[in-house]
Amino acid sequence: MVILGIDPGLAKMGYGIVSVDEREEGKALAYGCLRTPKTDNKGKRLCYLFDSLMELFEKYKPDVLSLESLFFNRNTKTALTVGEARGIALLAAGKHNVPVVEFTPLQVKECLAGFGRAKKDAVADVVKMELDLGDEEMPVDASDALGIAICYYRMGDLE
Repeated sequence: MVILGIDPGLAKMGYGIVSVDEREEGKALAYGCLRTPKTDNKGKRLCYLFDSLMELFEKYKPDVLSLESLFFNRNTKTALTVGEARGIALLAAGKHNVPVVEFTPLQVKECLAGFGRAKKDAVADVVKMELDLGDEEMPVDASDALGIAICYYRMGDLE
């Protein structure tokens, strides 16, 4: 099974692609961060995210999209742009007929670190250990996306 994990955002969208074998052991196939320039208009930025996600779907052919759900944010402007980026991820999954499973940040942290208020570096450490990535440097958004993918195969129904 191949899982595409997405940590949505307009300026930075983290992605992580994990392959899971029959023993439910994960292996990172790819990860990174899609970045859009603040100088571009929002439409152009969303198009870039969509095109990039379409390329990931076509290259890796994920069986499921594991997506971080939107949580209440005091900054309404940020919440709206994250929601728009989530919409792009949902659209790309729909175009490829890929089912979507959503997890809150609290669920991901609890699943990976055992504590819903865990710090990002604790989550990153678990991701690196789980996927045998050693001390590889990676953007926080990519680590979060890999964690969201791991959350699916730890908590989701793999059938």
